[in-house]
Amino acid sequence: MGQKITIDPVTRVEGHARVTIHLDDNNKVAETYLHIDQFRGFEKFSEGRLYFEMPSITPRICGICPVSHHLAAAKACDAVAGVEPPRPATLLRKLLHMGQIVQSHALHFFHLASPDLLFGFDADPMIRNVTGLLEVNPDLALKAIRLRKYGQEVIRHLSGRKIHMNWAVPGGVSAPLSEASRDAILAENEEMIGIAQLGLGVAKEWLSANQDVVSRFANFPSMYMGMTNDGALELYDGNMRLIDAQGNLVTEFDPADYLDYVEERSADWTYLKYPYYKPMGWPNGVYRVAPLARLNIADRITTPLANEELKSFKALAEGPVQATLYYHYARLIEALYGLEEIRVLCEDEDILSEDILNTRIQITGHGVGTIEAPRGTLWHDYHTDENGVITRVNLIVATGNNNWAMSNAVDSVAKEFVDGNGVTEGMLNRVEAAIRAYDPCLSCSTHAVGQMPMIIDIVDAAGEPVERFVRD
Repeated sequence: MGQKITIDPVTRVEGHARVTIHLDDNNKVAETYLHIDQFRGFEKFSEGRLYFEMPSITPRICGICPVSHHLAAAKACDAVAGVEPPRPATLLRKLLHMGQIVQSHALHFFHLASPDLLFGFDADPMIRNVTGLLEVNPDLALKAIRLRKYGQEVIRHLSGRKIHMNWAVPGGVSAPLSEASRDAILAENEEMIGIAQLGLGVAKEWLSANQDVVSRFANFPSMYMGMTNDGALELYDGNMRLIDAQGNLVTEFDPADYLDYVEERSADWTYLKYPYYKPMGWPNGVYRVAPLARLNIADRITTPLANEELKSFKALAEGPVQATLYYHYARLIEALYGLEEIRVLCEDEDILSEDILNTRIQITGHGVGTIEAPRGTLWHDYHTDENGVITRVNLIVATGNNNWAMSNAVDSVAKEFVDGNGVTEGMLNRVEAAIRAYDPCLSCSTHAVGQMPMIIDIVDAAGEPVERFVRD
């Protein structure tokens, strides 16, 4: 084996990752690894807490998508408490979730991904960023900022905070939506739909003009998994659907039964596990999640503008759309859907109702909450004692579901575009862009494999070791 190239850190992603590209004796790429070095212990240190604290604890896993963890936790707590929220509370939770979808997708496409498309993968990194976008196309950049702000304002109007909210509770939500807030959300909705359509135009134009790159850039088959409601795109509450690489239905299942269908394996180069479809085993059971997957498994979208875009998306291929770079297109279709759904929800007659909390709690001892986060399927699974004290937690975070896909993408792109005899920054940026296409949230994606060792070294003032404590 020859040299090793290290990309550390991977840029324009949430969290920390590095990539190692291993070259053979002829300086050709032999193997590429994606390393997630962060370890988060939320599962373990949640033990001993009261179950109803989880919707406040788990948003701290991530400042980018706190709503996703907040709502998945609340749904798990509903099940632990044996309580069904009133319809108005469910509508309000969905509205909060749509705000999250809009702000997260806007942030990713315009701020993190679009510089590669607008400036090119080989552009000077000094301008290949949101600052460069502001200088070259200030109108587009400012509209992008406004779109993300709109999503954040939807979240604030409902929960009182843009991040780390304490609003959804077991059995519902803690505060209703005011008429003034509803009207403020609706007042900007049409303009925001126009901005999302502008972004869609940018993405479609680039993808159409660069088909050679698209076809060579991490274009591989896989299975796809996501949530649907009777075949329609669903992001808050529905059944899971899994299709194969040809588009054939593999299975549909209740997300609460996920452990019968999803298993994880670990690797010694990363803290991030590899989920796969359990009945097919590893590696036959690998799949992809998030916007590309959700559109591939959906038959339709319930809002008109997004549904028309879905038809165009479906026309790109016979069967599932496989190319990784189409994640950007799919993400913007979902943002458009989110904006349309915000209007639908705000115009529902129950959205201003104060019937927002069911207090008839009876502890069941177990609850699973599942939601389609911006980055894919998110599971929160809580076990409690008879008093509602957490005894065990399992989280399969959205980004984790795409670990195989990201790893396969960086390996594929490195082998296609990196030449060890003349490495350039642009070549390595393409490898990073393969990760960025999946919009990973790496800071919240890891959990322990069995027992994690703890080593504490005590040293004196001169730096000399005095004693070591080891816990396996």
